[in-house]
Amino acid sequence: MAMLRTLFLVLLLLPPLAMAADSAAALAPVECVVPSKPGGAMDLTCKLAKKGLALQEGQSRPMHLSYLPGGIGAVAWHSMASQRRRAEADTLVAFSGGSLLNLAQGKFGNARAGDVRWVAALGADYGMIAVRSDSPYKTLADLIDALRQHPDKVLIGVSGTIGSQDWLKMALVARQAGIDPKVLRFVALEGGGEVFTAMQANHVQVVSGDTSEATLNADANHARVLAVLSDQRLPGVLAGVPTAREQGVDVVWPIIRGLWMGPQVPDADYQRWVATFDRMMATPEFASLRAKAGLYPFALTGPQLTSYVKKAVDDYTKRASELGLVR
Repeated sequence: MAMLRTLFLVLLLLPPLAMAADSAAALAPVECVVPSKPGGAMDLTCKLAKKGLALQEGQSRPMHLSYLPGGIGAVAWHSMASQRRRAEADTLVAFSGGSLLNLAQGKFGNARAGDVRWVAALGADYGMIAVRSDSPYKTLADLIDALRQHPDKVLIGVSGTIGSQDWLKMALVARQAGIDPKVLRFVALEGGGEVFTAMQANHVQVVSGDTSEATLNADANHARVLAVLSDQRLPGVLAGVPTAREQGVDVVWPIIRGLWMGPQVPDADYQRWVATFDRMMATPEFASLRAKAGLYPFALTGPQLTSYVKKAVDDYTKRASELGLVR
């Protein structure tokens, strides 16, 4: 009789235990991997996704951010695309146009655009050039004059090494101004957050970075943006900043920001995430979040994003080959 009573109690408890397990699984956090140190635009991309998903009806699972810097995205790429995590259905990784440029140049080894599953582009960003708020350089012309006269005295902070998009942006600006990029002094750092920190400490005098990063720092009066590398002036915090074109330097550099996931993620899970981001990006609430993050409308998901990425990598490969940067 005692044994029967025990068995009855076990059976009675099974449903609640099972429900608790299911509930725990439902509340398990989604992971967004930031392939750089905190504070830069990759960090911003995951934070934007986290805020946008939190507004979705029925989205009860929180998003957790993890940081995996190294090799300007290479460590995160190989961790998620080539190792045991390649099938994780609830892990997303931030990427940018710089990631695609690195792919094109062979900086991720033998990796190809088709090696992962491209989920969503959350917005567009643009290149920019900034200095400290107390810098003697008030305009892009002031900076160019200083680079002409004493290029050895002006340290330029960039995320990545020679051939990175931050390096290319500044190299193109210099070349347009008649300055040989080879005479410039670049300081390679890991991510936009680290670059701005270095400038505040006066380890570098100039930042070649992105408008989303500049928006964060301009709000705190930490930086003066000399030029945005867009077709026309941008709305929001940087509305008063002239384009490089306005200042006689014809350089435009748009940047995509989005998320990808591992190549062996089941198709049903991949489609679930594509649909989730389609719904999220169609809401006015997300449009407001995107604007506050310093990004501009650019929404692609699933196959459309995959096609865009492959074309962009092909275009970057041609441009990098012309400059002798492809490995």
